[in-house]
Amino acid sequence: MEFAYLGIIWLAVFLLSTTLHEAAHAFVALKLGDPTAYHGGQVTMDPIPHMQREPVGMIAAPILSFLILNGAWMMGWASAPYDPIWAGRYPKKAAYMALAGPVSNLLLCLLGVALIHIGIQYDFFLQPKRLNIASVVMPNGEGMIQAAATLVSILFSLNLILFFFNLLPLPPLDGSALFPLFMEENKALRIMENLRQPGFMMVGLVIAWWVFGDIFRPIFIFFINTVVYPGSNYG
Repeated sequence: MEFAYLGIIWLAVFLLSTTLHEAAHAFVALKLGDPTAYHGGQVTMDPIPHMQREPVGMIAAPILSFLILNGAWMMGWASAPYDPIWAGRYPKKAAYMALAGPVSNLLLCLLGVALIHIGIQYDFFLQPKRLNIASVVMPNGEGMIQAAATLVSILFSLNLILFFFNLLPLPPLDGSALFPLFMEENKALRIMENLRQPGFMMVGLVIAWWVFGDIFRPIFIFFINTVVYPGSNYG
């Protein structure tokens, strides 16, 4: 597929995925008592407010990373504001707010799986002999069918990446806010306060990127062999 065409598909899926991720954070925060992101315009599936808040993370970084990585994939970031006083007072509610973003990505990933199965059932798609992130399914034709196969492949893969990556318990990722769901609140808050020191946050992000490649490959293959193509033996 033409490089620029592939980039447009990647960017469209990236914007959908990050917008839903941040909107989910904002929506759950609003329902649990923190309207900060709502007042900032983040409870929306319109990507414009999210892009205006993080133009580098949602526009420049994805495009540059796609070019630098020669179309292999795309990376970037987004954020939704919240009230740290509210989060400190209600750590479990804040943890559910943090969890909402990755859960939204899991739902998009499963939507990708459903579209792959439907496409194969109606002979639009074919199961590939070899696969990668952007070719989880092959088109049974050209033109729009080819674009659709690439889109659902990236929808599945990118959101699987976002789900597991954001669950890593390292700042500034969402997983670093989930400790109150698994332990006594005072202990969880002490751990989170130590993790969120500025220096450690940068180290945490570097460590996350460094280890995630080794972690994600077996996760990707497991999901392919059990959820996308049950009983397959991709390696």
